[in-house]
Amino acid sequence: MKSIWNCLRLVGLAVLAATLAGCDWVLFNSKGAVGIAQRDLILICIGLMLIVVVPAIVMALWFPWRFRSTNTKEEYTPDWAHSNKVEVVVWGVPLLIIIALATIVWKSTHALDPYRPLDVKGEPLHVQVIATDWKWVFVYPDYGIATINQLTFPAGRQLEFDITSNSTMNTFFIPQLGGQIYAMAGMRTKLHLIANEEGEFRGMSGNYSGHGFSKMNFVAKATSQQAFDRWVTQVRTAPITLDMATFQKVAKPSQGHAVVHFGGVQPNLFKSVIDQFIGVGENTRSAEAARDSHVLHLDAVTTAHKE
Repeated sequence: MKSIWNCLRLVGLAVLAATLAGCDWVLFNSKGAVGIAQRDLILICIGLMLIVVVPAIVMALWFPWRFRSTNTKEEYTPDWAHSNKVEVVVWGVPLLIIIALATIVWKSTHALDPYRPLDVKGEPLHVQVIATDWKWVFVYPDYGIATINQLTFPAGRQLEFDITSNSTMNTFFIPQLGGQIYAMAGMRTKLHLIANEEGEFRGMSGNYSGHGFSKMNFVAKATSQQAFDRWVTQVRTAPITLDMATFQKVAKPSQGHAVVHFGGVQPNLFKSVIDQFIGVGENTRSAEAARDSHVLHLDAVTTAHKE
């Protein structure tokens, strides 16, 4: 079975090499366990689907040539209408592929659930991510520090992200480490990733969110544990504290924002950002209900007065 999957992966890679020669291969150059699993899933699914696609393309070219009207060497059977063998192939092969794809995707969907912690030893590094127009704010609640457009973490250590937005919907995406997930105002999503090796990886938003979207990038840097500890010590020397008032200034629309360090963070800042949007709908409905009640009261008074 393992050899079959390896063959399917090689077939998928060969086809992709021929069709995507000018494209960026970052998704297939994964540097994390999650990204590698997702890459393998893509290649396996492509390989399974090519079992039908490639023969169909070949036969679409071969059949017209072989059975053309000028080819008198082939048997002429104008009354032919049915073949059990053809029916078995036409229906059986796609059915088996669908069953295989469904099984693989079902298992992978649960195994790669972004909310599910990875099977990695050690305490995860907790990072709170806030998307703004058009920059990323990273809060390290266990260390009391924060940054703008810079994410640093130890390689080989699980990352546990809590993600939200202070404005429009975005997606938090580090292509070489794993899949993306939405960042939405008033909501918290979660994502678990890990880097298998040290290096710098591009981070971005995968969801269009306005004219500053194209510059909404950040650097995700995986380092050794010692280098990460030194980096935390360095950030703590920054004289700026990220409280709610400072965050509101940071969150104003800007493009290509430089990296900024905050040596301190207001407790529960992440929750305060989410709470800005909690209850807005309820307050609006209450105001509308009060207005409707007032109108009904005025109508009743007017009717009583006329009588």
